[in-house]
Amino acid sequence: MPNGFQKEFKEADQRVNLLFNTVEGRSLKIFPIPNDDNHKWISNFEFKEDPTVIKDSLYNNFVKSGFLAYLYTLNAAKKSGDFSEASKLLKAFKDTQHRYGGSVMLSDQKVKTEVLYNKYDIFKKLFSWYMYAGTIMFVLLVFQIFKSHSKGLSTAIKVFKFIVIGLFVLHTAGLIVRWYLSGHAPWSDAYESMIYVAWATMLFGLLFGRKSDLTMASTAFVTAMILMIAHWNWMDPAIANLQPVLNSYWLMIHVAVIVASYGPFTLGMILGVVSLFLMIFTNKENKERMLLNIKELTVINEMALTVGLVMLTIGNFLGGMWANESWGGRYWGGWDPKETWALISIMIYAFVIHMRLVPGLRGRWFFNLCSIIAFASILMTYFGVNFYLAGLHSYASGDQIVSVKFILIACAIVAVLGAFAYRGHVKYYKK
Repeated sequence: MPNGFQKEFKEADQRVNLLFNTVEGRSLKIFPIPNDDNHKWISNFEFKEDPTVIKDSLYNNFVKSGFLAYLYTLNAAKKSGDFSEASKLLKAFKDTQHRYGGSVMLSDQKVKTEVLYNKYDIFKKLFSWYMYAGTIMFVLLVFQIFKSHSKGLSTAIKVFKFIVIGLFVLHTAGLIVRWYLSGHAPWSDAYESMIYVAWATMLFGLLFGRKSDLTMASTAFVTAMILMIAHWNWMDPAIANLQPVLNSYWLMIHVAVIVASYGPFTLGMILGVVSLFLMIFTNKENKERMLLNIKELTVINEMALTVGLVMLTIGNFLGGMWANESWGGRYWGGWDPKETWALISIMIYAFVIHMRLVPGLRGRWFFNLCSIIAFASILMTYFGVNFYLAGLHSYASGDQIVSVKFILIACAIVAVLGAFAYRGHVKYYKK
């Protein structure tokens, strides 16, 4: 695994090469080669290296002199303020591109849509909107739990429920637009899978939390966290072409199912956290109301984990179909780190769900604590394999995003949370 200096050196080298190619004119590939099987476009610099690549004499002369003429005209227009001649040449470039390379050019509608998509940057804004809505709604619900119900409080909570639903509609629209612009399902790289996991988490939060405001508020908060992580500097939000191995219809089926399963698992984790916090803040006066909320969240948690387990299991089997389609029969039945950790996650969550059948492992406290601990296997399956282990799924291998110190701190926080919650559970609820 490369160290920090090596990664920074590699990034600097890439940027220097990009700058060098731009200064030389290699990056400005604006001339399509007529009737090229690969629909190749070249720059004026590349044309000078091999002018015979364009057979048409008229087009050849245009490529030879048109670009320099445009730069000269543009410079003159900057001084005179008259851009009419420069605009005519620019239109000639556009007409030529449509004539010889129109089959691979974006439509005007798609260009306008992408400009608006980049302008509004909806997923980055949704992070803060989900955060505000979820946090305020959660605070109102806490007041409702500890204080008597009031009509004004209930009305405010309903308003924020509709706001969260509206944000989910915007989230869905953003995914549809990205699908339209990219031409493929929006869950093919790290950034897209993160915004898709956020969408799936919110979807299952709305489905399971139809009658549970606490579930909806918690889900909105954790969705905001996922979107925040998606916009850290180690993820590239740019729309790019699919890698050849991903260009399969099984991508849409396999990845959609298995990545969407992370949604209910994430929901189960945050509900486990909220349930343990409720146990911590239980006292004699509110223990009945707290118990109702803990029971409700635990039931929804179990439902979410069950749905997630079913989806993860189905998605893992569908992965074999994708492997057979992408790599051929030689790979069928092979196991790389991604599939191995997916199987480990399946076994862990199967154990968590069936703990209620084992005497001594029953109870809301232990179930909610295990729903948090089990989520570590999902984090390893999603982040650990992609960024740390070598395999067919490791498209970003070598980028260290989580330190050992962070893992130890997270484990300590979960242990402290579980210990304090256990004290409240034993004092007020354990018989």
